[in-house]
Amino acid sequence: MIQFITRRLFTGALSLFGVVVLVFVLFMILPTDPARMTLGQRADVASIEAIQKELGLDKPKHIQFLYYLNDLSPISYHKDSEKNQRKYNYAKLFNMNEKAVVFKMPYLRKSYQSKRDVSAILIDALPKTIILASAAILLAIIFGITFGIIGALKQFSFIDNSLLVTSIMGISLPSYFSGIVLALIFGYLLADWTGLNYTGGLWVLNDYGDEELVLKNLILPAIALGIRPIAIITMLTRSSMLEVLSQDYIRTAYAKGLSYWKVVIKHALRNALNPVVTAVSGWFAGLLAGAYFIEIIFDFKGLGYVTIKAIENLDFPVVMGSVLFAAVIFVTINILVDVFYGVLDPRVSLK
Repeated sequence: MIQFITRRLFTGALSLFGVVVLVFVLFMILPTDPARMTLGQRADVASIEAIQKELGLDKPKHIQFLYYLNDLSPISYHKDSEKNQRKYNYAKLFNMNEKAVVFKMPYLRKSYQSKRDVSAILIDALPKTIILASAAILLAIIFGITFGIIGALKQFSFIDNSLLVTSIMGISLPSYFSGIVLALIFGYLLADWTGLNYTGGLWVLNDYGDEELVLKNLILPAIALGIRPIAIITMLTRSSMLEVLSQDYIRTAYAKGLSYWKVVIKHALRNALNPVVTAVSGWFAGLLAGAYFIEIIFDFKGLGYVTIKAIENLDFPVVMGSVLFAAVIFVTINILVDVFYGVLDPRVSLK
């Protein structure tokens, strides 16, 4: 188990390094001036040169990349000064002449627009996206697995055919289209009956200027995000259940006198969940990385909303940080899912 996790962490680190290289190359070739975007169009030459020197923009590209890696790395090498201590908030490991090897959180630099740390911007937006993604994937798991089991047990019946047709339609509909339709019908045309808003975040300012939780604003975006995962999980569960129900050990379980539902739930469903777990993990990682269009449609100020607004404003540090954040989420969830396979299915060996 330890060797497996170590190997997966190593491959995950290589994947993240590849993402860092790709992100740096893509954004460094864009014809923009970070110093001028930080200070504004009316900045004087001396101020621009000072910012370029601070950000290392006066150095060759390969040196800039090393600076960027040094900022991202938890163990890095910096001049030991009060200014760097405030900037990186590091814990010094040991000194090397005037510099020091330090331990810190990855530094994603500052936003061009708000001058805030990018990590603080992303962390502020992340809880809203986590709640939205969790609600959507929970709907997908409950309804997708239930519909898949029903379809497998009622194969070729009217119910099964209806579920297949509905699932194909659900897979074919882009999330942003579903979001627009749901917002228009249930959040606008039928708002008097549903009581739902067609836009609005999870926390809304009340008349006193305080933030209050508005859970009903979670309903429509969660459904819009959950439609495609529900359809995919339904079809995966159905096909996997049909394959498992035809196995010899299922017939043996019936021959031993086990009850129908005990065989279906305990023996068949458990062994049929591997492809479902893969689908759930992939969708959950994607939703956590940022449900971009849905958050824009419903004005749900999560990670996707922040990223889209940063792209509109050419706020590249926020966009780069968001991409790296998404990569970390994908790698972490994939490692956890690989470990979970061994727990879920005894036939899978982590070795």
